[in-house]
Amino acid sequence: MRSNRYAVRTRLFSYLIERRAVFWTVVLTIALVALVCVSAGVGSLWISPVEVLRGAFGFGDDATRTVLYSFRLPRAAMSVLAGACLAASGALLQSVSRNPLASPDMIGVTGGAAAAGVASLVLTGGAIGLTGLSLSAIGGAVAVAALLFALAWKGGVSPLRLVLIGVALQTAAGSLSSFMIILSPTYLATQAFTWLTGSVYGSSWNNVGALLPWAAGFGLVAWMLSRKANVHELGEDVAASVGSRVSRERSALIAISAALAGAAVSQVGAIGFIGLMAPHMARRLVGPAFGAVLPVSACIGAMLLLIADTLGRTAFPPNDIPAGVFTAAVGAPFFVYLLLRRKGK
Repeated sequence: MRSNRYAVRTRLFSYLIERRAVFWTVVLTIALVALVCVSAGVGSLWISPVEVLRGAFGFGDDATRTVLYSFRLPRAAMSVLAGACLAASGALLQSVSRNPLASPDMIGVTGGAAAAGVASLVLTGGAIGLTGLSLSAIGGAVAVAALLFALAWKGGVSPLRLVLIGVALQTAAGSLSSFMIILSPTYLATQAFTWLTGSVYGSSWNNVGALLPWAAGFGLVAWMLSRKANVHELGEDVAASVGSRVSRERSALIAISAALAGAAVSQVGAIGFIGLMAPHMARRLVGPAFGAVLPVSACIGAMLLLIADTLGRTAFPPNDIPAGVFTAAVGAPFFVYLLLRRKGK
């Protein structure tokens, strides 16, 4: 019988990769590259996908290369990285908490990152660098995630208690951010408010460089811990019975999830619902195994944010609508659909 998995074995680790996950990851990666070409080409100056590819490799005329390198390609790259981080964070949270409604923006992680980011902007007078902003947002996200699970823990974490406490923390973090913005000078309030709306507007290669190490590092660690996430999805008793250190591993997985979300928020603000939608779409394609869901979720999350940003940039000229507006417009009905489906069960 033909196996449906590839086996990867080294001296340090062994890993089983499902053929279906490889197929969909390759297909979605090709689709993502095509989408980047289209996104970078549309706008006040139309550039064909072929010219985008030529420009990306240093060919074409000066005007085309300037538009691509200075404005559109860094913005597309930031959309891809941030969307992938948010989706991977949501996949981890849903796996560890065994809650399909969990996502970084629904349970306060995004709000914590945003509040910490606003605090760092206000306290430093806007002088904080990209690295400092990343560290602040990641610290806020991890702190809120730890507080959430400490408050929700009662011999286990029930999905309903997790969501209710998470909504309360998200609201509290949002209120704290608003309070700091109101008390800050006008120029800082404008800067912080624009950042909070969740937008890829103004992204540069410096922003991409600030997010890339976090995305690659935490994403790789999350993938290497896929087997542990799979075990936790079976429940605490089963995880403990197979030798899993439940509390320690759960804490590590949650911290990685929060760090991914915090890193994304530090660069693009509080963009919601990608961490909720992308893992569900991925499970439709590759099933529930976390090692398969993670890369497919990341590809889908990258595509969702890239599409949202492209629409925001081109649908209502000359206005540049934040990408978070479009993700919320799709994500809110999707969340209601999930609630109704769970109620039906």
